[in-house]
Amino acid sequence: MEIDLGNGIVGAILGVVFATLFQQWTQDVWFRIRRRSAGVVRSITYRRDQGAGPVAWSTFSLGPLHTTALIVEGDGDRAIAPDSVHVQVLEDEVRLPEDMAPWRAEIEAEESRAAASGERAPVWNGPRYAVESVEVSRTALDERPEVHLRLRPTDYFTFLAAQQLDRRFPDGSTPRSRYLDPADPLAAPAFLQCSFGANVAVVTADHLLVVTRRSDRVRTGSGVWNSSVNEGLSRHIDSAGRNAPDLHAVARRGMREELSLEPHEYTLELLAFALDVERRQWCAHFYARLKELTGDGLRERMSRGVADRWEHQQIAYVPFRTADVTRFLLDPERLHHWAPVAPSLFHLALVHVHGRASVERAEAQVVRRL
Repeated sequence: MEIDLGNGIVGAILGVVFATLFQQWTQDVWFRIRRRSAGVVRSITYRRDQGAGPVAWSTFSLGPLHTTALIVEGDGDRAIAPDSVHVQVLEDEVRLPEDMAPWRAEIEAEESRAAASGERAPVWNGPRYAVESVEVSRTALDERPEVHLRLRPTDYFTFLAAQQLDRRFPDGSTPRSRYLDPADPLAAPAFLQCSFGANVAVVTADHLLVVTRRSDRVRTGSGVWNSSVNEGLSRHIDSAGRNAPDLHAVARRGMREELSLEPHEYTLELLAFALDVERRQWCAHFYARLKELTGDGLRERMSRGVADRWEHQQIAYVPFRTADVTRFLLDPERLHHWAPVAPSLFHLALVHVHGRASVERAEAQVVRRL
């Protein structure tokens, strides 16, 4: 008997059967890929105390590379639209509690002494922002992320004082033990979060990832390998006219000051928000693709002068393929010398360009061969 599949009920039934079988096959393939790569991108779980169970939050790690970077929003798959980020600046300036205020006074006195003696250049107490809160929600219809960032005014000396998270008070406690709850890393007073930065993964027109190594002359994070561009939020520069800062504009400022790149020379996408839970430093992760400038062209451009060239002591150009970037990250000479948030940035940039399944599969292969 001949059956016409183009007409009638039989054709409709067979179409549904074939569609169901194909969906099951694709799901099986996906889960096999996930199982093969499940041990590669892992987490470090934080515990309330010895013997307590793991908490829900975990930080980024890749094979033997463990970081303190917590990806709070974004998976690299889809960029976060600029109009989905809402920044509010609150009026009241951050004040340190009474038990930490003397630490800031010590820093101010030391810098005044250094300036008077001329033994070294004093540190400039620049105006900064502290992070009051970062709240994430979803739009009702398409479930796009909506990020609300609330900031308070602060300064660099307060930041340096607040970075002494493990300095002991007279009673033996520390700011970390007294003011932070390891079970809830997103809950922290603003005076301990006096830093927000834009980190950019820059890829040249000939597919090279730009990786920098911080100078030994910078005050924090000296000598570590870092993102292509790392720019801190400045209350003086990024809030001209008393407007709330624009995070994309901060990233573009970093591109200009650290790599001499102008906005028309690249595309820029916001991928994620992350928190270094160890140092309480927030950041936004960006991906930038140069339109025409190659690795050689960027080297030549920078040879003619860069505004903040002193911040970097070395720049590497790594083929922007998952295996090459992963091997660079996990190289024994660099494994323990990364800025906390840089590996997660590069991973998300790879996912954004090459897709999660492909990236995790390639990462798994590199890790297995270590």
